[in-house]
Amino acid sequence: MKRVKIGDVLEVRTSKGLALAQYTHKNRLLGPLIRVLPGFHPARPASLGTLVAGPTQFFIFFPVPQAVNQKMVEVIGNEPVPLADQPFPLFRDSVPSGPQTVAWWLWDGERSWRVGDLTPEQYKIQLRRQVNDIALVQMIEQGFTPEQAR
Repeated sequence: MKRVKIGDVLEVRTSKGLALAQYTHKNRLLGPLIRVLPGFHPARPASLGTLVAGPTQFFIFFPVPQAVNQKMVEVIGNEPVPLADQPFPLFRDSVPSGPQTVAWWLWDGERSWRVGDLTPEQYKIQLRRQVNDIALVQMIEQGFTPEQAR
């Protein structure tokens, strides 16, 4: 089994080209967390450092070790996690609270608290989800961003 480590850059094959993600954190409750980088590439980029230093499209919990060992994704390098992405991100999650309503919660990796309705700014907070390789590829191909999930 190949060992993965924080900072590993992952190549994700999609129907639109190669996408990149970076393994940034391991949470004791939900496991490995990756940041998906925006854009598609026709071939493996030569300079990973510049791309990794750029913006994050979204964060998602993804079983990195299993996906690497099953060749669903490939580790193509290791780069420092950008300073802005080193702190564990804040996530939001919802729970149905009635036939047409949901209750929103925020989670910092350790604790969660109810916030009720979200403000427009809070819709930019990452969505707390775990996905498999199929769902990850779909999210990337569809250009998923946290603001889309309401």
